[in-house]
Amino acid sequence: SAFCETHEIPRAHTDLAQMLEREKPALVHICTPPSLHCAQIIQALEAGAWVLCEKPLCASLAEMDRIAEAERRTGNYCSSVFQWRFGSGGQHLKGLIDSGAIGKPLVANALTTWYRTPEYYAVPWRGKWKTELGGTSMGHGIHMMDFLLYLYGEWAEVRAMIGTLDREIEVEDVSMAIVRFANGALANITNSVLSPREESYMRFDFQKATVELRHLYRYQNDDWTYSLHPGMTHTAEFARWKTLPPNVGSNHDEQLRQLLDSRERDERPLVSGPGVRGTIEFLASLYKSAMTGQPVLRGNITPGDPFYSAMNGAGDQSWQRG
Repeated sequence: SAFCETHEIPRAHTDLAQMLEREKPALVHICTPPSLHCAQIIQALEAGAWVLCEKPLCASLAEMDRIAEAERRTGNYCSSVFQWRFGSGGQHLKGLIDSGAIGKPLVANALTTWYRTPEYYAVPWRGKWKTELGGTSMGHGIHMMDFLLYLYGEWAEVRAMIGTLDREIEVEDVSMAIVRFANGALANITNSVLSPREESYMRFDFQKATVELRHLYRYQNDDWTYSLHPGMTHTAEFARWKTLPPNVGSNHDEQLRQLLDSRERDERPLVSGPGVRGTIEFLASLYKSAMTGQPVLRGNITPGDPFYSAMNGAGDQSWQRG
């Protein structure tokens, strides 16, 4: 194919089982439509490969738990692509938070305000619960929400609303949520594919400083801003806070590098298993809150709950009123 010629790929396959049998890969990168992910992940794990899978990793907590069982059974690991965690700016802030240097996290704002045309949804699998698995929460804002959870820690409660306001699709084109974290911090989240001026914006307010991040799809060191609260002076300590390590952008490169290192050491990679399940549970809880009109606590969704097996709770569309 033209793709293989362009990228100097020696062989192409149209059947996953055949490829796994003939190539016996050590690592499989899954970039297929979302509804195919779970079955393909398990198939690759059972063939002896590790897996790097594009988001969303899977359709539900039920699928997440099936993947975890396949990991236990095979001894191989599946990592979800959440590359924002790996940029130097994010790692620097994570270190400041974990050390307590800038005080307790208090407030956060996370806005994924992007724009997707009606033509974007002409791709047959997009815009449908069965094949895209969700809307802007699952397909777009998921990166920022995962990054927020990674930085602020375990979440405790979410209250959310979703709507399909301007695209002829089944899934939501806007979602909003308020989150309480286990440490007491509060955050608000907006995910949109209806925003003509596109931006990814995060603001983190700590006891000693405000940290902001403005970019679109991938951040660099220059996209971060640190501001002291009015009662503090610009000290050497503050200079250290805002001095970032050598620039590593939030693209796939660093996550892949660390994944390969983990593969060589045969150690669970950072973004896998429990490190991903919390994000999948948060998404399921966001949808449950939006569709039931009730707050959802972490740990509330268990086997037997409709939202354990499907992000839309097996098809309730009453949230689309108005």
